[in-house]
Amino acid sequence: QVQPVESGGGLVQAGGSLRLSCAASGRTFSNYAMGWFRQAPGKERDFVAAISWSGSSRAYADSVKGRFTISRDNAKNTVYLQMNSLKPEDTAVYYCAASRTPRDIAPMRPRLYDYWGQGTQVTVSS
Repeated sequence: QVQPVESGGGLVQAGGSLRLSCAASGRTFSNYAMGWFRQAPGKERDFVAAISWSGSSRAYADSVKGRFTISRDNAKNTVYLQMNSLKPEDTAVYYCAASRTPRDIAPMRPRLYDYWGQGTQVTVSS
């Protein structure tokens, strides 16, 4: 079992950058695929990015491709989301999640994730 805890959110101007971190407790972090999702007020929780156990497979939502980068450091039990060229429409609560997928893949569906963090707010001003 792992418990994700997000950090790094905040207020940034359009065009700026932020790096989110997700530290996950537990000794089996490297056995989990990790993902980032976001939820804006009044909207559903949407997929942002995911990374497989080994880091060899990554997936991104079309809306963030070329701007966001997901990475992980299994020695530190941490996954990161580097967000560049931020836009006001990126404003949301960002959630980190862990998936006990049996294969080294990067899941995109929320229902494939087993453990969720509490979220961190990202606000992009225009």
